[in-house]
Amino acid sequence: MANLRTAKKDLRCLLKQTLSQVSDHSIQRQCWYEALAAQNTLFSLPEYQSAKSISIYLSMPKGELTTGPIVIDALRRGKEVYVPYTHKADAPASDAPASIMDMVQLKSEDDFDKLEPDSWGIPTPSEASIAGRKRCLGVQSPEHVGAEKPKGSGERLDLVVMPGMAFDCRFGRLGHGKGYYDFFLKRYQRTLGDLPGVETQMPFLGMYS
Repeated sequence: MANLRTAKKDLRCLLKQTLSQVSDHSIQRQCWYEALAAQNTLFSLPEYQSAKSISIYLSMPKGELTTGPIVIDALRRGKEVYVPYTHKADAPASDAPASIMDMVQLKSEDDFDKLEPDSWGIPTPSEASIAGRKRCLGVQSPEHVGAEKPKGSGERLDLVVMPGMAFDCRFGRLGHGKGYYDFFLKRYQRTLGDLPGVETQMPFLGMYS
């Protein structure tokens, strides 16, 4: 396990070095123009079209495929849209990171437009607004197994649009190293069961340089 963590850390460093050599113009071009192709592919998928509840990551100012148009499209189709909300764990369990992520519902396009950027520049729901939003795992301290909703209850997701630094040919994902999605998916499975498509190979929508 330690060797795997070291290998992932080294790979992230290599990727950052490689990306540092790519011009800002090229990165911005891919983030916007390649995003259009990815969005159109996503919109054409039956899994997206039939999804009633969808989680969508909100993109950083650069270096990630822009997801704002996906959020708008999903809301206009009448889907329930959930976005990441990261907060400190009050008393994290031994297997929990210091900060954890849940998915909280966006209420409307106006709600989306009013989100303020966090320290990463990512549009994020305010702490004050969380009490009035649906939450996928539904509790204020989901790091505690005993505090989570009973298995089978909660706000289920039909589809998750997830970011990543890199993907291999088998669709293995390398994240930014914080473990937010890994731990969220672990808690989701523990509380709500597998996501649809876990046992099937879903299409990869990404940005190639």
